[in-house]
Amino acid sequence: MPTALELTLFLLAASVAGVVAFRLLDLPPMLAYLVIGILAGPYALGVVPDTGNTRYLAEFGVVFLMFSIGLEFSLPKLKSMRQIVFGLGFAQVLATIVIIAAAGWIAGPYVGLTPAASFLLGATLAMSSTAIVVKLLVDRLELETEHGKRIVGVLLFQDLAVVPLLVVIPALATEPERLGSALLWAAAKAVVLLALLLVGGQWLIRHWLHLVARRKSHELFTLNLLLIVLGLAWLTARAGLSLALGAFVAGMLISETEYRHQVADDIKPFRDVLLGLFFITIGMLLNVRIVAENFGWVLLALLAPTAFKCGLIVALARAFGASAGTAIRTGLALATAGEFGFVLLAESGSILAPDLKQIVLAAMLLSMLAAPFLIQYSDRIALRFVGSEWMLRALQLTQVATRSMATERHVIICGFGRSGQHLAKMLEQENIGYVALDLDPDRVREAAAAGDSVVYGDAGRRETLIAAGLMRAAALVVSYNNSTSALKVIHFAHEARPDLPIIVRTQDDADLDRLLKAGATEVVPEIFEGSLMLGSHALVLLGVPLQRVVKRVREARDSRYRLLRGYFHGADDPAEFEDETHVRLHSVPIEAGAAAAGKALGALGLKTIGVDVTAVRRRGIRGADPSDDMLLQAGDVVVLRGVPEALELAEGRLLEK
Repeated sequence: MPTALELTLFLLAASVAGVVAFRLLDLPPMLAYLVIGILAGPYALGVVPDTGNTRYLAEFGVVFLMFSIGLEFSLPKLKSMRQIVFGLGFAQVLATIVIIAAAGWIAGPYVGLTPAASFLLGATLAMSSTAIVVKLLVDRLELETEHGKRIVGVLLFQDLAVVPLLVVIPALATEPERLGSALLWAAAKAVVLLALLLVGGQWLIRHWLHLVARRKSHELFTLNLLLIVLGLAWLTARAGLSLALGAFVAGMLISETEYRHQVADDIKPFRDVLLGLFFITIGMLLNVRIVAENFGWVLLALLAPTAFKCGLIVALARAFGASAGTAIRTGLALATAGEFGFVLLAESGSILAPDLKQIVLAAMLLSMLAAPFLIQYSDRIALRFVGSEWMLRALQLTQVATRSMATERHVIICGFGRSGQHLAKMLEQENIGYVALDLDPDRVREAAAAGDSVVYGDAGRRETLIAAGLMRAAALVVSYNNSTSALKVIHFAHEARPDLPIIVRTQDDADLDRLLKAGATEVVPEIFEGSLMLGSHALVLLGVPLQRVVKRVREARDSRYRLLRGYFHGADDPAEFEDETHVRLHSVPIEAGAAAAGKALGALGLKTIGVDVTAVRRRGIRGADPSDDMLLQAGDVVVLRGVPEALELAEGRLLEK
């Protein structure tokens, strides 16, 4: 039996290795924790014992998860999405539970299912993974699409539905003859307790947090936060309800206060660590031997519910007005199991027979592993089964092409958020045309109505970029912050136009090298620009002369942005520009008989003396960033960049006869 320290070290090491491996595969860490629990649990390697204390500690992961859900609970958000949340979302959860429970009630006498077990299976199957699905939608820039909004609305209702289910399911574990009274008693306690907490609790919580915050102690604020979360969880547990219900109420109470965002940041480390422990303990419940012996049933429990749930959601989405393609994408994204299904199973006690619980757990785990692939190929599946999707796709491309048809030497803006809109205004002021692509239909509709040149289209598709006039464009700008999608845009753009300048916006320098290597002409990190502005304002307020501050900012940009490094020297340049260490640009015409005529740029060794060739102008056409293999000809104009001394040496190499 390992000591507590040895057990902790093992779980930490396994978690780090597992999360790194799954991140490299672009899979959620939640799946890594489940696999770690399976391998380390008592039914596999047996490193981690399955004790009551371990499971009880893991319950705190659920507590903080439900607290986070309550913290994100927003009445305005629910109101804006009420048709999807309380329409499609309510119908999906209710229909899933009713159909599965009815099927289980009918088949129960033959397969040994009790009504309580049938209801539990229906409730478990009704849940989908908020963590996995939302992450994939964000990565694919589909959060604001038609199917993205429906998916998020259904997930939001599922999160809310967990609250009453956490009241009902523990009560189902009582004897059948006492089931009705147990449910009524649990519901009555929940209503009374929630009414007391929600009526007077918000006023009390707001004033108490304000009192604590005035002490200006982060440590005290965090301790108080833990006290509120665990205290309300304890209160609901003492009332015979679940710990998670009290945590959800605590989140709801704090969500309407001005401390909501601070609380979310403070609670995140506790939530993530303890939630990881919860999923490890869920994985520990899986008996690999039983799963192997019943693998056929596991596959059936994986395929049949997934297909049923997908078909049900597709039918409901169609009934609520979605197109066939949107309905299929919504169904595929929500067809798999979710983390709250594990939460409900953990609260179910002995409602399910042990062997059946093993089959359900294994099927849910495989289902969650399949979720990224279903979403990744949802477009192809929709196009395969819905003929009208090809027409809609063609219509979208036609709209994009129509908008760009009259433009020449324009800028393609990928993403029309705040950054894209600011760029569009600057281009308009300089009378430069642009075509913007965006995936938010509401934003596109309003902006297009206002006269902006924006159309609905996915910049991550080759055909969309071509329709936007890629072959005629002067530049392409990726204005949204998503390096994965930006790499895809760069790849498609460079396949068609290797010479096209591409500017990419990022949050920081984390993916700088990848983007530049992929072909980005320039990468603009927000943090870098923000720090320059912050520093310049601070220096001015500290009394540093404005001219010197401007020089510092310029030098910083010169060292960071390749396209902004250097300038053509003139006689009227300010005195501070006369130093011999400042990078300049210099044009050198190649005359007949010059040493460089007929030689490749790389053979001249200009880089060894610290000089870059930024462009070569030939017969009136300027080519930026020429390759080392380019042969110079008489009549070319070579644009050099470097410090004055190095430029003098480079000019000598180019012109000596």
